[in-house]
Amino acid sequence: MKRLGLLLASLLALALVGAMLASSFLGEATVEEETAFVIPSGSSLTAVAQKLEDEGLIRSADGFVLRAKLLGGSAPIQAGEFELKPGMSQADILRAFQQGDVIRRFVTIPEGMPSIMVFERLMAEDLLTGEIAVPPEGSVLPDTYDFERGEPRAAVLARMQGAMTEYLDEAWEKRSPDAAVKSKREAVILASIIEKETQDKEELPLVSGVLSNRIRIGMMLGADATTIYPITKGKPLGRMIRKSELRDPNPYNTRAIAGLPVGPISNPSRAAIAAALNPAKTSALYYVADGSGGHVFAETLEEHNRNVAAWRRFRAENGI
Repeated sequence: MKRLGLLLASLLALALVGAMLASSFLGEATVEEETAFVIPSGSSLTAVAQKLEDEGLIRSADGFVLRAKLLGGSAPIQAGEFELKPGMSQADILRAFQQGDVIRRFVTIPEGMPSIMVFERLMAEDLLTGEIAVPPEGSVLPDTYDFERGEPRAAVLARMQGAMTEYLDEAWEKRSPDAAVKSKREAVILASIIEKETQDKEELPLVSGVLSNRIRIGMMLGADATTIYPITKGKPLGRMIRKSELRDPNPYNTRAIAGLPVGPISNPSRAAIAAALNPAKTSALYYVADGSGGHVFAETLEEHNRNVAAWRRFRAENGI
């Protein structure tokens, strides 16, 4: 009977200790405001607990470790940046670390952005680490990409390039038999020009149709953006194009050479790539801005010249 009493007393004591530990572990931490907490790769539970204590987010590192081992399960903590909020218990904090609820940050590559500007955007992102080279033109798929604090720039760039490879493979398989391009690289080159020729997404297939017609008959594409590219690597020129630049027979300048340029002049969007591979059926060979943000298309040079004259009158009347 005495032994039974001692056993019961021991069990009660253990239950009380367990309850106290649980109460303490499940209780609130000392987070007073929203705080970004970073766990470096390879950190141990002990090191993370000590960092929490040093930053004033918990009262005791030893207590956090003990309670985590007794009540926190076996899942390891993850590296990354976490957002800790007032009212979180120590159990909440551990659970966030174990589930990898990291803060995601974002970098956007706009459609048609040239690679020199992709490079500059990634290098300007202070929360990324490491060096990269300027990526090959046309190798990055424009989109919004998430990243974690401290992630290597090379890793983010690799995701951007992987996305381009994946989409291009998919789009190539769905290409129209009317496509004028003969390879995936040619598709990216043509798409990069189409992207620069119009801001109207609905016009992309029609612009592609015109440029594809020109490719088939050996006519110069005549895209100003290809003249500018070797001068600025795709950045805005900031002035009018000089006559000498229009006549320069460099391998990019489609106002001086026939066919596609030697390489892409930007990183084209999904829509531009799809348009390059699926051109609209049209007899048009010309287009010029119409003053509304779009273009007017023509089959003959005579008709085109009238359209150009109308555009020049519009510019003069509106001071453009």
